[in-house]
Amino acid sequence: MRKLVELNHVLEDGMRPYPGLPRPKIGAFLDHEASRPHYDGQAEFYLGQVNMVCNLGTYLDSPYHRHRDGADLSQTSLEKVAGVPGIVLDGVPSSDRSIGLDCSALELRGRAVLVRTGWDRRWGTDAYWEPGPYLAPSFVNLLIRTEAALVGVDFWNVDDTGDPSRPAHTRLLAVGILIVEHLCNLSALPRTGFRFSAVPLRIVRGASFPVRAFAEID
Repeated sequence: MRKLVELNHVLEDGMRPYPGLPRPKIGAFLDHEASRPHYDGQAEFYLGQVNMVCNLGTYLDSPYHRHRDGADLSQTSLEKVAGVPGIVLDGVPSSDRSIGLDCSALELRGRAVLVRTGWDRRWGTDAYWEPGPYLAPSFVNLLIRTEAALVGVDFWNVDDTGDPSRPAHTRLLAVGILIVEHLCNLSALPRTGFRFSAVPLRIVRGASFPVRAFAEID
């Protein structure tokens, strides 16, 4: 029997965004009551509207996010974001907060590589936005060398946010390895034996966008 596991944070009005970005406004363009006159009082509908930056909640970064000549969300194939064979790697930050995983013996080619640290348990608190884990250059090298399809993390940035050059984003997206940040609930997944999906809308010049990330476990 197939089991579906949610791996994304819920979006809501006024939620705290990435530091320095505005809070989202999620509400009604026309609510049920106000819509009734449009249907002679015989029906009612809620028409919502969302005003937000696209890096909100759990989101996917396309190559265009970092590279102006990279593929945008409208050019991202479903094969790279839907039903991708997944693997979970447990990461323990070193003293400098970097995560370097020695998994060269594992088959990562074409896989969604999900890094589980437990940082997502801080979600909704100020502690979530403290300087967090990031991917070590050695691990980025491994993902590129093994041709992973995607890397996802349960913390807030694959890069050390103190480094303005953003080397992990730069190198991964340059070779088409997609990035999903702010995952959650990875503790519910086995190491392997599942398929990962994180499908954004198809947006021309779309760089990043929230996703409903989930795993399918057989």
